[in-house]
Amino acid sequence: MIKKVLILMVAIQFVGCAELQKIAKHIPTNGSGILSQEQIGNGLRQALDNGIKNQVSKLTATDGFYKNNLVKILLPAELQKVDDGLRKIGLGNLADQGVKALNRAAEDAVKTATPIFVNAVKKMSFADAKNILLGDKNAATSYLQNRTTNQLTSSFTPVIKNSFGKVGADKIWANLITKYNSIPFVKRVNPDLTQYVTNQALKGVFTMIEVEEKGIREKAGLRNTALLKQVFALQDNR
Repeated sequence: MIKKVLILMVAIQFVGCAELQKIAKHIPTNGSGILSQEQIGNGLRQALDNGIKNQVSKLTATDGFYKNNLVKILLPAELQKVDDGLRKIGLGNLADQGVKALNRAAEDAVKTATPIFVNAVKKMSFADAKNILLGDKNAATSYLQNRTTNQLTSSFTPVIKNSFGKVGADKIWANLITKYNSIPFVKRVNPDLTQYVTNQALKGVFTMIEVEEKGIREKAGLRNTALLKQVFALQDNR
């Protein structure tokens, strides 16, 4: 089987779409028949669905960002001096509240991501699936990133802006900045954090999808359906 798979991999690099579809119909499985191009596509969709279900959904929970060191949103560099300044005058607890408020807004915004991801997964073509299967270890994540970033940005931005009000981030940061600006001899700041948190929320989402993809690619035990096992066995035998 390994020899056949290797031949397939080489052939894919040199054939057009029509021939590729013919070849795909004869990809071998683990001795139990053949995988059609539809099955390959469905297997990759399952992998992406796992990333959405197992990882992205975690980010929407309370502390989904705040207590996850992989994606926790810290202050932008230009505001780090605000954090440092407040801690120096004994307002460390207030500074912590400010960071938590940013993460709460991101957790709220990511709730809008799932339908956008689901739509992108449904639209995956066989060519997309082939590129993911034969691509880099983050190829599935890159597929979603390329297909959804613009739409997610448009979706996240107003939610985060509204969430700042809902979770009290606007008042917390107004208080933080007012207190910081009252410190003698500091340079005053008046930042707009909406775009920053939007970008960090996007980064966090794709970080967690990549974690799931890496697990499925590298650990056979995480392939929780027969189809996932069959499709990714082809990758293992490259």
